[in-house]
Amino acid sequence: MKIIALVFLSLIALSFANDAHKHFIKFMGDHSKSYNTDEEFFQRFAVFRDNLKKIDKLNAQGGAVFGVTQFTDLTDEEFKNQYLMTNMPPRPNITYWIPPNTGAAPTTWDWRTKGVTTPVKNQGQCGSCWAFSATENIESVYKIGGNSLVTLSPQQIVDCDKDCYGCGGGWPYKAFNYVAKAGGQDTDASYPYTARDGSCKFKTNTIGAKIKGYKQIPKNEQQIQSALTTTAPFSICVDASQWSNYRSGVMRSNQCGHGIDHCVQLVGYDATANPPYWIVRNSWGTSWGQQGHIYLEMFKDTCAMAEDVTTATL
Repeated sequence: MKIIALVFLSLIALSFANDAHKHFIKFMGDHSKSYNTDEEFFQRFAVFRDNLKKIDKLNAQGGAVFGVTQFTDLTDEEFKNQYLMTNMPPRPNITYWIPPNTGAAPTTWDWRTKGVTTPVKNQGQCGSCWAFSATENIESVYKIGGNSLVTLSPQQIVDCDKDCYGCGGGWPYKAFNYVAKAGGQDTDASYPYTARDGSCKFKTNTIGAKIKGYKQIPKNEQQIQSALTTTAPFSICVDASQWSNYRSGVMRSNQCGHGIDHCVQLVGYDATANPPYWIVRNSWGTSWGQQGHIYLEMFKDTCAMAEDVTTATL
């Protein structure tokens, strides 16, 4: 009986390995992956296979749906070092802006349908999400303020904001302070993104938008909900350590932690859904998640989404 059991388990393991290999080859084609040596190929395949097992365990918990993404050949540590923030400046005492009481907020809201957001961006292998989050908010605030919708340059903030650490990490509020003091933010066309740290090349003759400062929204999701609908898509910072293999559905509060390592844009919500969820725009391209977006369970501070919520002011 022991021999039969061992043979059966070996067949199961072989079947899993064959299936994993097929998925890996498809993954390489889907995401234009290539490896320089056989050793690297087999190393990445081993990581990919481990991630498939992790994905199965995550899906067994319910909530969000996980699957193969462009990050599935990376270990957790590699994903963190390449795509999340690893070096955050100290956060001083915060002064919160108290949003005016405008009555009951709408049950659903989506800024993407109102012509005030630019297309989903891709930060690449650089922890510059904080600069993208601030840039996306400035784009929206500037448009809502009666101006044209302009695609602005996160690379300017990465290179020129010396209070933060470029591809290492930073805070959106510091980016807002930098842009206000600098006199504006260049267009993306005039200062294109490189996904690496560089020297500051800010040019005042190619400014696409100007701001005066920023406001910090209280750590209260009801207030965030109300203010979101009357202000702009917000910059928020989150714990994205469990986002690498997210595909769809609502990420529940028990599926991620509260250690901030990534910044994104809060663009809307659906309070009528079960569970109600926030709509969050990411900066990992449209092939990730739901065309570049993730849904987070509302009123649970899911992934620390309520901890650092800011918006630029004109």
